[in-house]
Amino acid sequence: MVYLLNKNAGQERFSIKGEDFKYLIKVRRHNVGDELGFRSKEDIKTFHVYKLVVIEPRNATLQLVSSKVFEIKTDKELHVGWCIIDNKSIEKVLASLNELGVKKITFIYCERSQKNFKLDFKRFDRIVEASNQQCGRTQFMEFATCNTLEQFIKENPDTKVFDFTDKKLKCESDFTTVLIGCEGGFSPKEKKFLKALEVFCLNTPMILRSESAVIAVASKILL
Repeated sequence: MVYLLNKNAGQERFSIKGEDFKYLIKVRRHNVGDELGFRSKEDIKTFHVYKLVVIEPRNATLQLVSSKVFEIKTDKELHVGWCIIDNKSIEKVLASLNELGVKKITFIYCERSQKNFKLDFKRFDRIVEASNQQCGRTQFMEFATCNTLEQFIKENPDTKVFDFTDKKLKCESDFTTVLIGCEGGFSPKEKKFLKALEVFCLNTPMILRSESAVIAVASKILL
């Protein structure tokens, strides 16, 4: 854990209890005198260092040592247009995408997306918050939805498309918005629509699952 999110971060002195107490004292086994990093959601750019001064059976008290503006973010920004797949598959890779530095994911209802999949943005936010605390990131990944592929491209005309093609993605490629299909890929109608855009593939003979593709593409572009 690089830091812990707490609404009281920034105060001269505050106490922790409940899950935060259990994690820091029972799981991480911190003791009096240890210094810990905290941030608040409202001012996540500011990093606060606190010293553990009192540990009681069910709560602990921390004293502010220092505060400074200290951002941790990637040099590049990437917006992923992701045709909707099963929530469980999204959740498995969400923390990894956050660690890579993906700025935003727009989930798109494509022709081969199953319409019964309901996105749980509150759960996604909780996953991202936990990921931020582990990797140190000081930006919250953004989430949005789009009803059609056509609407997404209209709003993001510079989108590059991941699909079957002879053009391989290069490490120096400077993409800001990429489109990833769902399981089964794009329909013939969608392929025809996307033909006018720049299409690329990865240097692999394997067929990637949607969640594998989004991790691979984001890694190639951002790292």
